[in-house]
Amino acid sequence: MESNAALVGRWRSLLTCYNTVACDLDRALQESHGLSMSEFETLDRIVDADCEKRRMQEIAADMYLSQSALSRTVARLEKGGLVKRGLCESDRRGVFVEITEDGRHRHAEARETHLKVLATHLATTPDLTPVS
Repeated sequence: MESNAALVGRWRSLLTCYNTVACDLDRALQESHGLSMSEFETLDRIVDADCEKRRMQEIAADMYLSQSALSRTVARLEKGGLVKRGLCESDRRGVFVEITEDGRHRHAEARETHLKVLATHLATTPDLTPVS
């Protein structure tokens, strides 16, 4: 069984790794594609779902963003012409987010940058598999 100090040490290592990768991702995506990490991740969740549109609630459930933070992120993407929002016909409270052709194009370009940053950092990251 791991000591408390070892557990805290592993936790801090995980946080340091995450923060380093997240900062590099955010910087690279912003500089090369004008997207924040959250904006890219939102586009990526829509594309990976292999559908034209997704409900905002589904995207929020899959991501680390609160509903209000996701709403602000989607508003920025919409302003940039990368997504559009629409109401669900069967449930007027539901909001769909649909990726545009410009959004698909920007996502495809940004995905290469995203993967390069991940490969740079995660290829050398120690295994953080939980100890049982």
